Amino acid sequence: MFDLRKLSKSNYFKTIVTIVLIVAITGGFFLGMQLVLGTSAPLRVVESGSMCVPYDGACEGWLSLDHSFAQTLHKGDIIIIQAVNPADLNANYPNSDIIVFRNPNRVTPIVHRIVQKQEIDGTLYFKTKGDGNGPVTWPAIPNYYDNIPDTKGVPQNLIEGKVILRIPWFGWITLFMRGNSWALPVVIGLIILLLIIEFILPVIKEKRKNAQQTD
Repeated sequence: MFDLRKLSKSNYFKTIVTIVLIVAITGGFFLGMQLVLGTSAPLRVVESGSMCVPYDGACEGWLSLDHSFAQTLHKGDIIIIQAVNPADLNANYPNSDIIVFRNPNRVTPIVHRIVQKQEIDGTLYFKTKGDGNGPVTWPAIPNYYDNIPDTKGVPQNLIEGKVILRIPWFGWITLFMRGNSWALPVVIGLIILLLIIEFILPVIKEKRKNAQQTD
């Protein structure tokens, strides 16, 4: 007969419940962020150094004590994105908003700061620039901008949202996984190994122990 009380005391059962809870909480948290922030991609990783101003001679931020409080972005940062009405975006450079937008010429969205905005035929266009893209870097006022996707700037329909928070360094885990084809198989292998150690080996030992007791 099935004994629920005995099952609930099993270490295997507790481990499975813990894993399910972790997955459920993580998934629920991400779905909650999507609803609250109004975007399907509320989290992204900064993949390039175009937004980093190299005050200390490097843009990776590993040795920079002020990295966590920097007003620009570093490669490897995790950014939190909020959907926004394009008309409400702050274009008052250098204190303007940092936006995430789709580029028709590439798959990965771009993260740039707004330099200025203009309205053409009823559509808002935002001229943007990477903070670290020279020859004039943020917060100096440039007389140019990055021609993405063209000279008019970014049309409002391509904007995913604005950056409202940055979490330094942790995005390097994702970049490492993407940059090394062997990383994902290794992680999967480690997970399988842990499952074997946690579940399969104890079952084998228990069966051997029972077999020895019956002999």
